[in-house]
Amino acid sequence: MNKKTLVIGASLKEERYSNRAIKRLVVAKHDTVAFGLRSGEVSGVTIDTDLKAYTDIDTITLYLNPKRQEQYYNYIIGLHPKRVIFNPGTENPEFYELLKENGIDFEIACTLVLLSTNQY
Repeated sequence: MNKKTLVIGASLKEERYSNRAIKRLVVAKHDTVAFGLRSGEVSGVTIDTDLKAYTDIDTITLYLNPKRQEQYYNYIIGLHPKRVIFNPGTENPEFYELLKENGIDFEIACTLVLLSTNQY
């Protein structure tokens, strides 16, 4: 099943996990959009540097540390995703509570592992 995914904290650097996640999401045939600090393209996915009003987002996968996430709380909640994945290093109990209050599921997991084990 195609789960439209927004990668927040996307990087053009190939060694970054966000970059690897974009590539794996594309291979798995999930519609993928990305937001990062620098514009560019990874596997045909444009990395946007401005916050767009994406529609029909199933999953947001985070690659930002908790302190950097704060400025995006309202944006993420406003997109009404079905779930948010907190990858290793992004765990954020404060944000978990806000997501719960807004009826948004979250997982503390690794997007790459979920994809490789068909649990995405």
